[in-house]
Amino acid sequence: MHSLPPALDLSVRDDELTPDQLSRRSMLRRAGLLGAGLGAVTVLDGGTARAVAANGAATPGSRPGGGYLWLAGDHHIHTQYSNDGKYRVIDQVRQGARHGLDWMVITDHGNVTHARIGVEKVNPDIREARATHRDALVFQGLEWNIPGAEHGTVFVHPGRDEVAVLKEFETSFDGSVKNAGDSTPRNEALAIAGLDFLSDAVRRRRVRAALMLANHPARKGLDSPHEIRGWRDAQPHIAVGMEGAPGHQAAGIPASAHGPGGARGLYENAPGPQSFTAYPAESYRTWGGFDWMTATVGGLWDSLLSEGKPWWITANSDSHNVYADTAMRGPGSDYETNGRQNDPVYGGGLDLEENDYWPGQYSRTHVGAEDFSYAAVMDGIRAGRVWVDHGGLISGLDARLSGGGSGGSGGRGRSVTLGGTLHVERGTRVRLELDIALANGPNWAGFTPTLARVDVIQGEVTGAVDDRDTFAAPRTRVVKSFEVGRTTGTVRLSYDLGPVDRPLYVRLRGTDGNRVAVGARGAAVDPHGPAMDVPGDADPWRDLWFYANPMWVLPS
Repeated sequence: MHSLPPALDLSVRDDELTPDQLSRRSMLRRAGLLGAGLGAVTVLDGGTARAVAANGAATPGSRPGGGYLWLAGDHHIHTQYSNDGKYRVIDQVRQGARHGLDWMVITDHGNVTHARIGVEKVNPDIREARATHRDALVFQGLEWNIPGAEHGTVFVHPGRDEVAVLKEFETSFDGSVKNAGDSTPRNEALAIAGLDFLSDAVRRRRVRAALMLANHPARKGLDSPHEIRGWRDAQPHIAVGMEGAPGHQAAGIPASAHGPGGARGLYENAPGPQSFTAYPAESYRTWGGFDWMTATVGGLWDSLLSEGKPWWITANSDSHNVYADTAMRGPGSDYETNGRQNDPVYGGGLDLEENDYWPGQYSRTHVGAEDFSYAAVMDGIRAGRVWVDHGGLISGLDARLSGGGSGGSGGRGRSVTLGGTLHVERGTRVRLELDIALANGPNWAGFTPTLARVDVIQGEVTGAVDDRDTFAAPRTRVVKSFEVGRTTGTVRLSYDLGPVDRPLYVRLRGTDGNRVAVGARGAAVDPHGPAMDVPGDADPWRDLWFYANPMWVLPS
């Protein structure tokens, strides 16, 4: 267990902080995350706000029994140890910390060179970043070329064998290293074997914990529904979710606004020979910056949730080369020989052709952790205590389901928060309660976002499907929309689910309301959902959303 980071601990005076710590504290204050609102350090007790000051704001640093710290992070970050990267580890960690992140995962691309020398070479840089930035938790991971599918983040708890486990995993199970990219049963089995290897490494205590999250799952149509179900079912404590929203969001800035003029997330593809043939053409685009699998009400994500399968979403930067930065890749770089690019050189003109933001600059994944530690962040992700946002749309989210009976998985008493399961007697009236801290200061684009609407999405849990390539949930729809009439402070909302007589789940999303459209499954299912992003005209700052992971109700 780690103590609260100095920048977040208000018992530490400003003049006792390092310059970087003071810069981060100032940023959090400007954004309303210290001393006002339910920010990244809000303390929750089973989803109920605690330690509330006279002005209604949560007090950071207070630790009621069993409370959570909501820690912002990014599990998809590249460095000079990627064949297409540029920045040093310390550069990315410093920028992430300055942009308000508490935890980060370094995920350089899996390939033959990285497996041969890159895994060892990056580790000293990661350990140096851990020592230099004690306010941030820095994991070592890699971006796995999933055999038979797309990419995924794999990362482990720091420890003596973190390098050895990652190296053996990449050497034995990476699709690029093993030439196993085609969508064949043999390659799909190799992916499952890789997850089994990680589980065995945890069981044998080589590493304390390991996680896998699928990255940009619909970008090329390679992650079929049966593969996603296969990963989750094989190792549900390792394969726990997917990027609900991809990185590369700056790619959507129009050329007329001095941007790359591409597609958000680089989602500008068409079906290829290895793509799952049943996916529609619109699945290859983002919707409000989110992956089609997540953004479609009653779609693939909901089909998993309707089976009662915990499968969580995140949002990340996929940061390689940052928009409007002046850095250039180090001259004379020879990645194949050295396993890294030379250190970047600064001082060129603003590069307006790049597609990425710094970690935390646009996308954030907020995890409810028991304390400030590596294990607690991994436990929070595994439990689904996660909500995500773009552009600082909101400062904090406190969501809970309450009813009779006793709390189940993720529950405390008669209330559960994100990722939890509320067990009730059949016919018990259940209530959803939300406290949403609105944006209290400008984001990194220089304006204060406004939350226009919050949607409650509800689905029935109908059990396992016969067809494992199903990607529809016909009994899921938007059941309530709240129009938000305030621009500052905390909004409190509630929704009565009524007497519950069958298993169900609820999940949340919210928007600034700038771009909405009838959802893919019609107005009766989703009357005001995200619009499909148009390549070349998709300014990410003018189309902001937040999403939260589900909560279940199981009557008996």
